[in-house]
Amino acid sequence: MMSKPRRCEVKGVLLDLDGVVYVGKAALPGSLEAIRQIRESRIPLKFITNTTRRPRRRIVGDLAQLGLEVAIEDVFTPAALAHDFLARRNLTPFLLVHPDLHEDFAGLPPGDGEAVVVGDAGAFFTYDLLNQAYRKIHHGAEFLALAKNRNFLDHDGELSLDVGAFVIGLEYASGKTATVLGKPAPAFFELAVESLGRRAEDVVMIGDDAEADIGGAMAAGLKAILVRTGKYRPGQEEHLPQRPTYVAENLKAAVELLLN
Repeated sequence: MMSKPRRCEVKGVLLDLDGVVYVGKAALPGSLEAIRQIRESRIPLKFITNTTRRPRRRIVGDLAQLGLEVAIEDVFTPAALAHDFLARRNLTPFLLVHPDLHEDFAGLPPGDGEAVVVGDAGAFFTYDLLNQAYRKIHHGAEFLALAKNRNFLDHDGELSLDVGAFVIGLEYASGKTATVLGKPAPAFFELAVESLGRRAEDVVMIGDDAEADIGGAMAAGLKAILVRTGKYRPGQEEHLPQRPTYVAENLKAAVELLLN
């Protein structure tokens, strides 16, 4: 059941993807219809994801395969934010990421300094690469984490280890704290809210990750709906500093609640 409704006027929606709209290569029941309802209501909508194994181009292509047409500028990823961060700071990245993500860092000119960029490299997390990253951080390179998630819902339906454990390991070894660019970093939410042309308090984040999606959004001043799909596990909302604005069974139920 959904949590007890409270008054919630919404003028913009930020929507997580994996575990909310789809799992693996299949759309979750009712999710595409829910997105159609948001669009028909004329409420501005952006997609915000912590995915760091796939480039933004492929995320948009995968959504198209599901029958969902999305403009690339309407998808916010940590890699896109990192690209802009590196360009502004004139930094050359040392990429500890999945090889598929390298294209999101293409076109950056050589910088005056260096930054270690850590994402979910999956099987490409090797000791040699981690040690190279550690040494660079130790010698003064900037330390950027595309995300700090504990786990993610894998294609087999089980939770798998995410990038957070590797980031924390590098922090422990180097004695330096990473700058996190993805959820739950406030700057990530602020950028997406700014693109909607709305105030944070008028925007709702819908996600399945209690810590990164919901906790991060509410800390940034947004409303938040936690859905019981994807990586959600019973009782996770009880451990948040603030209760979610709503808890709903799925995206379809969340959108019906908002619109009705």
